[in-house]
Amino acid sequence: MTLLTMIFIASALGLVLIIVSFWLPQVGPDQEKLSPYECGFDPLGTARLPFSMRFFLVAILFLLFDLEIALLLPLPWGDQLPYPLKTFTCASLILILLTLGLIYEWLQGGLEWAE
Repeated sequence: MTLLTMIFIASALGLVLIIVSFWLPQVGPDQEKLSPYECGFDPLGTARLPFSMRFFLVAILFLLFDLEIALLLPLPWGDQLPYPLKTFTCASLILILLTLGLIYEWLQGGLEWAE
Protein backbone atom coordinates (compact mmCIF):
# COMPACT_ATOMS: atom_id res chain seq x y z
CA MET A 1 0.00 0.00 0.00
CA THR A 2 2.79 2.45 0.80
CA LEU A 3 4.56 1.68 -2.48
CA LEU A 4 1.40 2.49 -4.39
CA THR A 5 1.03 5.75 -2.44
CA MET A 6 4.64 6.75 -3.17
CA ILE A 7 4.22 6.02 -6.88
CA PHE A 8 1.01 8.08 -6.96
CA ILE A 9 2.62 11.04 -5.14
CA ALA A 10 5.71 10.95 -7.39
CA SER A 11 3.55 10.78 -10.53
CA ALA A 12 1.29 13.60 -9.34
CA LEU A 13 4.27 15.77 -8.41
CA GLY A 14 5.91 15.09 -11.78
CA LEU A 15 2.71 15.96 -13.62
CA VAL A 16 2.29 19.20 -11.65
CA LEU A 17 5.90 20.20 -12.38
CA ILE A 18 5.48 19.48 -16.11
CA ILE A 19 2.30 21.57 -16.28
CA VAL A 20 3.87 24.46 -14.35
CA SER A 21 6.97 24.39 -16.59
CA PHE A 22 4.79 25.01 -19.64
CA TRP A 23 3.02 27.95 -18.00
CA LEU A 24 6.03 29.81 -16.57
CA PRO A 25 8.33 30.54 -19.55
CA GLN A 26 8.07 33.81 -21.42
CA VAL A 27 5.93 33.64 -24.52
CA GLY A 28 7.90 36.19 -26.56
CA PRO A 29 11.70 36.00 -26.27
CA ASP A 30 13.56 39.27 -26.69
CA GLN A 31 16.15 40.12 -29.33
CA GLU A 32 19.10 38.97 -27.18
CA LYS A 33 17.63 35.49 -26.74
CA LEU A 34 17.07 35.20 -30.48
CA SER A 35 20.72 36.09 -31.11
CA PRO A 36 22.86 33.03 -31.90
CA TYR A 37 25.52 33.86 -29.27
CA GLU A 38 23.71 35.58 -26.33
CA CYS A 39 27.00 37.29 -25.46
CA GLY A 40 25.85 40.88 -25.12
CA PHE A 41 27.75 42.35 -28.08
CA ASP A 42 27.36 42.28 -31.83
CA PRO A 43 28.84 38.98 -33.10
CA LEU A 44 29.01 40.27 -36.66
CA GLY A 45 31.46 43.08 -35.88
CA THR A 46 35.24 43.00 -36.03
CA ALA A 47 37.11 40.45 -33.96
CA ARG A 48 40.06 42.81 -33.45
CA LEU A 49 38.61 44.88 -30.61
CA PRO A 50 41.14 46.13 -28.05
CA PHE A 51 41.24 43.95 -24.94
CA SER A 52 41.32 45.59 -21.55
CA MET A 53 44.53 44.58 -19.81
CA ARG A 54 43.10 45.82 -16.50
CA PHE A 55 40.25 43.32 -16.81
CA PHE A 56 42.74 40.55 -17.57
CA LEU A 57 44.85 41.35 -14.48
CA VAL A 58 41.83 41.47 -12.19
CA ALA A 59 40.66 38.11 -13.60
CA ILE A 60 44.09 36.57 -12.93
CA LEU A 61 44.06 37.95 -9.39
CA PHE A 62 40.61 36.50 -8.84
CA LEU A 63 41.80 33.07 -9.96
CA LEU A 64 44.87 33.30 -7.76
CA PHE A 65 42.93 34.22 -4.64
CA ASP A 66 40.18 31.77 -5.49
CA LEU A 67 42.68 28.91 -5.27
CA GLU A 68 42.82 29.38 -1.51
CA ILE A 69 39.44 27.66 -1.31
CA ALA A 70 40.88 24.55 -2.94
CA LEU A 71 43.92 24.68 -0.66
CA LEU A 72 41.87 25.14 2.51
CA LEU A 73 39.05 22.71 1.68
CA PRO A 74 40.52 19.75 3.61
CA LEU A 75 41.17 21.91 6.67
CA PRO A 76 38.12 20.72 8.73
CA TRP A 77 39.51 17.19 8.62
CA GLY A 78 42.91 18.41 9.77
CA ASP A 79 42.04 18.05 13.45
CA GLN A 80 41.81 14.27 13.00
CA LEU A 81 45.40 13.95 11.81
CA PRO A 82 48.19 12.84 14.17
CA TYR A 83 49.68 16.38 14.19
CA PRO A 84 46.80 18.84 13.74
CA LEU A 85 48.91 21.83 14.79
CA LYS A 86 51.13 21.37 11.74
CA THR A 87 48.08 21.39 9.45
CA PHE A 88 46.68 24.56 10.99
CA THR A 89 50.10 26.22 10.90
CA CYS A 90 50.41 25.54 7.17
CA ALA A 91 46.85 26.80 6.58
CA SER A 92 47.57 29.95 8.58
CA LEU A 93 50.77 30.50 6.59
CA ILE A 94 48.81 30.24 3.32
CA LEU A 95 46.19 32.71 4.58
CA ILE A 96 48.83 35.16 5.79
CA LEU A 97 50.69 34.96 2.47
CA LEU A 98 47.51 35.54 0.47
CA THR A 99 46.47 38.41 2.74
CA LEU A 100 49.86 40.07 2.29
CA GLY A 101 49.56 39.61 -1.48
CA LEU A 102 46.10 41.18 -1.45
CA ILE A 103 47.34 44.15 0.59
CA TYR A 104 50.26 44.61 -1.82
CA GLU A 105 47.98 44.55 -4.87
CA TRP A 106 45.58 46.96 -3.18
CA LEU A 107 48.38 49.42 -2.36
CA GLN A 108 49.80 49.18 -5.90
CA GLY A 109 46.36 49.96 -7.37
CA GLY A 110 45.94 46.61 -9.07
CA LEU A 111 42.32 46.33 -7.98
CA GLU A 112 41.17 49.65 -9.39
CA TRP A 113 38.75 49.41 -12.33
CA ALA A 114 38.98 53.02 -13.44
CA GLU A 115 42.17 55.00 -13.84
